[in-house]
Order: sequence, then structure tokens, then C-alpha cells
Amino acid sequence: MKAVVQDRYGSVDALEFRDVATPVPGDDEVLVRVRAASVNAYDWHLMHGDPKIARLVLGVSGPKARIRGRDFAGRVEAVGREVVGCAPGDEVFGEADGAFAEFVCAKGSMVGPKPANLTFEQAAAMPLAANTALVGLRDVAGVRRGQTVLVNGASGGVGTFAVQLARAYGAEVTAVCSTRNVDLVRSLGAAHVVDYTREDFTRAGRRYDVVLDLVGNHSLTGLRRALTPTGTLVLSGGGVYEGGSVLGPMGLFFKRRLAAPFTRRRLRELPAEQTRANLATLRELAESGTIAPVVERTYPLSEAAEAIRYVQVEHARAKVVVTV
Repeated sequence: MKAVVQDRYGSVDALEFRDVATPVPGDDEVLVRVRAASVNAYDWHLMHGDPKIARLVLGVSGPKARIRGRDFAGRVEAVGREVVGCAPGDEVFGEADGAFAEFVCAKGSMVGPKPANLTFEQAAAMPLAANTALVGLRDVAGVRRGQTVLVNGASGGVGTFAVQLARAYGAEVTAVCSTRNVDLVRSLGAAHVVDYTREDFTRAGRRYDVVLDLVGNHSLTGLRRALTPTGTLVLSGGGVYEGGSVLGPMGLFFKRRLAAPFTRRRLRELPAEQTRANLATLRELAESGTIAPVVERTYPLSEAAEAIRYVQVEHARAKVVVTV
């Protein structure tokens, strides 16, 4: 099969579009013929091996997971004997390393029925990004009606879902984005918009019940300053690539752990683990029209490296999808 393969850390030049063996599903796995996969910050973080401390887990000399891509949508080709709820021919979406390929093997617990009202391209845009927003707002922050929520990085892949979800939960949403994305985030439900090219929300004097930080471009002190006295800060990864780092967003996480015991504010990290139950929730939200993926661009599989470059360098809005 054709796939986008990486044997060493580096820029998009380290990615090769070549033939590799088609994977064989294990007892608890599903083999999916990929129709579409989406690009996430996860992909270029792994591509660069950034931050460097993460290489202790990702692979010291090169990535253990050699095929790029994380979320996908497609049709089931085969299932392992322990898998329930999936059968050959089913249209599914989910998460697994190696999605930038003609076929991908995923744990049965990481695959669910595709939302019936979405195309494969739209469905592929959801699993990682929408799940991150869901876990951050519903599980970690516990957003409820009447609260004020600020989303830093609102026009990105996770951010566009976070704005929609926070509004669906009844919160008053403030979106932080650049000038060109103001209309986009307003159309998704943001009541207020902060253009970061003109204003620093951490110094504007306004306070929020929840701050969902998807960028990591402010100090912990500044982020805490934007919270109400009992507010909740939720830290995620993402951000932008600036030539590599030792700690990256993890530096902010370490500071959070030191500060958390000494404040009434809730300082939390975002452990966005995918589950079949979460995929079912995302499907229901999509089919009801509560959330809708926003896809800015699509690229063919042979141009997946360019798709990653675009997301990393050009500050893509919403989601970029690779079609197979």
C-alpha cells in the first residue's frame, strides 16, 4: 500500500510517500481502508520530535510510529476476533497512528460508526480535535450554562469545535484569533472576539470562568490573571513550531503542577484520551447539528507532506484534510 513514512526526525523533507506492507489486524484491531485523514499539531510535533523531552516516549533516534497521520474515516476491511460492533463494509471514523496511508489498523475501542450526515472528509476532521475539545470542556472544566468561557486558539482545529461545544453547553464564549478569522469564529457561536494582533486578553482586565488554552503562548501568570477567583484553566498542547525546544508546552504544565496547590483557581491539564463512548457522543453531536467540522483545504495523500507544512507554517484555520 502507499503511505507517508518517516524514518528520522526533521522537517517535511523527512517524509516519504512510498510503498509499505499492508498492516494485518490483531485480535483486538480493525483494518480500515482509509478514505480521508486529517492533519493535527500532533503530526508536526511528532515529525520534528518536538519537544525533545518527548522523544523518550516517541523514540530516541526516530519515531517509533513511522507512518504519519492520526485520525481517519473510511470503510472496515477486516476485524479481529475480539472486536465487537464493527463488521466489514461499515463506514467508520476513529484514531490510530498511521492514518496517512491506504489502510490503517486501529484498536476496536478507538473506532466508531461514522456520522451519517458527514462526508468522509468531514468525519476525518473530528476524532482527535473534537474529542480534545469535548474532554477539555465537558470533563475537565465541567462547563455549564451561564458561565463565561475563553478559547485561546479558537480558529484552529480544536478551537473551532471548542467554540461550538461551549456555546452548546450554554456558556458565553469569547474567541481569541487573528483578524482574518474573526468572522469564522463568530459564525461558530462566539459572542465576543479578541484579535490577538491588537489585544492581549491576559492584560485586558476581563475575567472568565474557564480559559481553554490551546496555544501555550502566554505565561501561567498571565493565564491565571484572566480567570475569576474560582475559575478553571485548562492547558493543552498544540501551539506553533519555532525551531524546536526541550520542554515546549510541557514547561507550562510543570509550572501548573507547582502552582496548583497554592491557588483557589483550578489549574488543569487536558488528557484527551479517545474512547468509543466519546466517538459515539461526537457522532450524536454531529448528526444533531450541534457541531459541524470546518474544513479549510484538502490535499491528496501524495501531498500529505505539504498539508502538514501548511498547518505548521501558514496557521491554517480549522481543519486540513488528506484524501485517499
